[in-house]
Amino acid sequence: MKISEDYSQSAPNYATRWDRRSLWPTEDLTNLMQLIELKNMNRLFKFAFTTLNRVKVYALVGRSGTGKSHHSKLVAAKYHIDYIIDDGLLIKGDRIIAGHSAKQDPNFISAVRTAVFDDDEHRDEVVDALNKEKKLKKILIIGTSEKMIGKITKRLELPPAEKILHIEDVATAEEIETAMRIRYTEGKHVIPVPSIEITRNYPKIVYDSMKIFGKKGPSNKQKSFEKTIVRPEFSRPDKDEISESALTQMVRHAIGDYDPIIKVKKVSGTKNTDSSYSLSVTLQLPVRHYMSTTISDLQEYLSECIEKYGGIMLRNVSIEIEEWG
Repeated sequence: MKISEDYSQSAPNYATRWDRRSLWPTEDLTNLMQLIELKNMNRLFKFAFTTLNRVKVYALVGRSGTGKSHHSKLVAAKYHIDYIIDDGLLIKGDRIIAGHSAKQDPNFISAVRTAVFDDDEHRDEVVDALNKEKKLKKILIIGTSEKMIGKITKRLELPPAEKILHIEDVATAEEIETAMRIRYTEGKHVIPVPSIEITRNYPKIVYDSMKIFGKKGPSNKQKSFEKTIVRPEFSRPDKDEISESALTQMVRHAIGDYDPIIKVKKVSGTKNTDSSYSLSVTLQLPVRHYMSTTISDLQEYLSECIEKYGGIMLRNVSIEIEEWG
């Protein structure tokens, strides 16, 4: 009984105040307004979060230079996808609506970071754009590995890929071989939007444009897609031979991203007569540290990273592992 009396004495007497035709106390009204604002913010955040969670993510995976960007529009048309993530860009139809291209970066390190949205400002720009797209239901993400796709979906707050396609599923062996030859002898890349879009934003890297044709639809009309051929600075075939320090920087960045516990002791590269490189890498692991993947997986990962963003072709990658500590 005593508790009830104490409570009644300390509680605001709203009935009395209304009898006097008074408004709520300023302090109580402010608290109420803050509560309403907080609930509205929570509601908006929840809406944005669940909107991206409902998106169905497709992935197109393949080694660097195998023609993924070239075939991306055909894949998007087949699965009725309007949005594409490719090398740091968010593309809707024939327009770039957010992000910036890794293909305009001056070097390997910055290109890697751009492609996986490592920069928070870059990431936030694309996430905001995704949240504003009311009709976003499907999106295609292009990457050199499933691990890269996972990093991108995590950074952009998208669900994991539901369907993963490999370049071998959509391109013939001859098409892949031709694409790789063009990449490593001429340094050409493809961005899956019309040249006017790229010229507006990145005029220095534009090389040419091209059209590809899809299958005929029910109306017997053949749909075509325009793409832009670019030559990034880091992928020009006429550049000088890559120094050992540059190769070491590439390897250290890739290994640090793969497993930060592993140390790079030594990197050496030999340029072959066909302009490809043979790479030898010595790594150090703590005695009780166990790698979660095999050496062959690590070799493939290194090749993908360096080929894609170093603009060089690797004939082979030799890895030697030493224990320390």
